[in-house]
Amino acid sequence: MYVEQLYTGCLAEAAYYIESNGEAAIVDPLRETDQYVKLAEARGAKIKYVFETHFHADFVSGHIDLAKKTNSKVVFGPTATTGYDALIAEDNQEFKIGNVTVKVLHTPGHTMESTTYLLLDENGAEHAIFSGDTLFLGDVGRPDLAVKTDLSQADLAGMLFDSLRNKIMTLNDSVTVYPGHGAGSACGKNMSKETVGNLGEQKRTNYALREDMTKEEFIKEVTTGLVTPPQYFPKNVMLNKNGYESFDDVLTKSQKPLTVEEFEMLSEQDDTLILDLRSEQEFVKGFVPGSWFMGLNGSFATWVGTLIENLKQPILLVCPEGKEMEGITRLSRVGYDNVLGYLQGGFDAWKSSNKEIDSIESITPDQFAAKLTTGISVLDVRKASEFNSEHVDNPGVQNFPLCDVHTKLSEVDTSKTYYMHCLGGYRSVITNSILKSKGYNNIIDVAEGFEVIKTKVPVTEFVCPTTLL
Repeated sequence: MYVEQLYTGCLAEAAYYIESNGEAAIVDPLRETDQYVKLAEARGAKIKYVFETHFHADFVSGHIDLAKKTNSKVVFGPTATTGYDALIAEDNQEFKIGNVTVKVLHTPGHTMESTTYLLLDENGAEHAIFSGDTLFLGDVGRPDLAVKTDLSQADLAGMLFDSLRNKIMTLNDSVTVYPGHGAGSACGKNMSKETVGNLGEQKRTNYALREDMTKEEFIKEVTTGLVTPPQYFPKNVMLNKNGYESFDDVLTKSQKPLTVEEFEMLSEQDDTLILDLRSEQEFVKGFVPGSWFMGLNGSFATWVGTLIENLKQPILLVCPEGKEMEGITRLSRVGYDNVLGYLQGGFDAWKSSNKEIDSIESITPDQFAAKLTTGISVLDVRKASEFNSEHVDNPGVQNFPLCDVHTKLSEVDTSKTYYMHCLGGYRSVITNSILKSKGYNNIIDVAEGFEVIKTKVPVTEFVCPTTLL
């Protein structure tokens, strides 16, 4: 028996490869599937099943493409309905992979079809669970993503309580826990940085698995601090449920190098959006006018999915050299498949053509500290919980979370100059670039963000509740 975790840090997502006696299965694959095919080929195994723990909300799964490529079966848990051929398993149904067995444990609560897969070894002993978003290390899945008119988040939380107590906590303490996500995912609020654990440890340390916890207490704790999920979550669910364009086809049409003239012509179409994937330090020095900064060095997919409301948005890319395919891939992971092409030669080609260039004024934390004494206006674009916990102690400071930028534009006075910062410098440049594209030009970025700023100026501290975003 062989099990391998394939972890993608930028999404905080874990897929799994299970193999025994020449047969293999993949649990929760990413959109790009060649990595799983190549792994099986290298190990001399044939992929037999693709197990999906639920209809993922925060990324597009590669289950459909992978099943077609390997002539394998997509397996979902009970109650799932799909727009393509899939095997909808029954609770406790077993699947053989070589000499090992995967047993279906229906664990509704995060979503109605949520399923944990129990791996039994060659002797039938409990070896591991692939828990998806039912159980994380240190946390459990948020119960608000599958809310319907006849089903509240409290109802789902109650189901999750029962699933954990009746299906998972009854397993042996020695069982390895392979969760669907780690720290950084928006699917939980207290996840560990570790990505593999064991059930006994979770029973001892995970707040949601306390033996003395009542269902009412559980419901209160897991529903406290929930904020509205990113707008792309339900859209990704529908893609995973009903189907999507082949990733290989997306790559073929999107990997299109464009001359400066071709790029400029496409950019002038009213609905086209330019995304610049370089670092924030490079972007502020110069960029194609109207571009949004969305650096590959940060939480790229999450912010794309939060800020670009239309999955079919026509997109042009300005990429670091050699990063074109990475940019297209990471966009497709969250369902953005309409990339028109990328600027051949990157921003250097644009600059060399003597085209118009825009830039963002950026100052150091020391310069900001000196300015702060003169009564300036400051936009802190961190999330509300960060701001409430600790922020610059000055009456000119207001919270302007990046996730709310589209709804809070009216709060920005175009006649005023603002100084903008986040925690480390990434989010403030995103926010600044979006505002610039909409005609807000009097905004100065503070490089390095609050991490350095707070060592230079007085701050106000509060204790705030934990939230998911």
